[in-house]
Amino acid sequence: MKYVALVYYDEQAMEKLSQDEWDALNRECIACGESLKEREQMIGGNALLSTQSATTLRIRAGKVDITDGPFAETKEQLAGFYLLEVKDLNEAIQAASKIPPARYGSIEIRPVRELQDENNVSYEAQRRG
Repeated sequence: MKYVALVYYDEQAMEKLSQDEWDALNRECIACGESLKEREQMIGGNALLSTQSATTLRIRAGKVDITDGPFAETKEQLAGFYLLEVKDLNEAIQAASKIPPARYGSIEIRPVRELQDENNVSYEAQRRG
């Protein structure tokens, strides 16, 4: 199964890290990704630039609306993602527990929904189980 491990942390807290601390965290993330790839549990992922660089696009009534910045103000911001391919949620949790920024924020683990031409499972059907 494929899971995405979404990395969240408070950007303002991260700005307080020294350059050496920031570089050390990034080296840990690189090593974590390499280790997950070696175990064939990671098929992709990237860090994201800060929300200051974000652009949000919405289409309403057929019109495109562009806003600078993130979609919503939140305590923690999306900082990156790891795309995992593992046997089940337990293995996804084990893999995600190694992601270094979990010490500073949180890792949201979600199954990937593969799009199909038809018979896609709706959110309501998922909720009903």
